[in-house]
Amino acid sequence: MTFIHKPFSELTPDELYAILQLRSEVFVVEQNCVFQDADNKDQTSLHVMCWQNDLLAGYTRLVPAGVAYDEPSIGRVVTSPKFRHAGIGKLLMQYSIRTSYNVWGKTTITIGAQLYLRNFYSSLGFQQCSDIYIEDGIQHIKMFLPANS
Repeated sequence: MTFIHKPFSELTPDELYAILQLRSEVFVVEQNCVFQDADNKDQTSLHVMCWQNDLLAGYTRLVPAGVAYDEPSIGRVVTSPKFRHAGIGKLLMQYSIRTSYNVWGKTTITIGAQLYLRNFYSSLGFQQCSDIYIEDGIQHIKMFLPANS
């Protein structure tokens, strides 16, 4: 398993295709959620990829402060169905948190989490800071990882 991160401008066409394919497979098809994935945040974000051989096993998008939230954020967190229940999600988030700290300093990180994943994110130190809200037809909560975590 190999973790890498790149800015949008350094993604190869094959990497970008794999990212968009995985995001579509899970967020649009599996979750039956019709939404506009291309939201103009990719171009300013760092893209974290977890590769298992030549397959994209997991992905996150690290969004700089001021784009989605006042703080840096981690979004589009996704694990390929082929690699679920192997602990990749936790490793992917840990790598993403470290990368965010390395790039933007040890500051608070904010996420918009799907409600059913609250315990997963809590296990990584994230704390709920909003009521439940609906985004693209799915229950979400805002969570943050304190800077001193």
